[in-house]
Amino acid sequence: MAATTLLAVNGTLMRGLELNPNMLKAGGVFVREDKTDAHYRIWTINDRHPGMIRVTEGGTSVALEIWQLPMASFADLLASEPAGLAIGKVKLQDGSEVLGVLAEPWLVEGQKEITDLGCWRKYTGHYQLS
Repeated sequence: MAATTLLAVNGTLMRGLELNPNMLKAGGVFVREDKTDAHYRIWTINDRHPGMIRVTEGGTSVALEIWQLPMASFADLLASEPAGLAIGKVKLQDGSEVLGVLAEPWLVEGQKEITDLGCWRKYTGHYQLS
């Protein structure tokens, strides 16, 4: 059996959104909806995709999706992501950690913060019906 990892995504890689075909092409399998713990802030990056950063104060829980991804296609998926997004550990609301898409701090400078919404789908109006 091929090695896999869980990956938390909070933006355009989610089901039904612009870059979800990249996730599917990489062999990603949707596992569940989840949320981060209450230590994240999120910005819209030029209304194209979100940028999420872990903080010590002023954060909220951010809605995301957990996907299972073959390790063999992990680098290809990351290479298809916009500049300024990176992989790091994301702490979930239950205290567990998974790999996830995070923003480098420079990416959010001067961008519109949407932390109060706690969800990229709420900002864009794109909701997945499941």
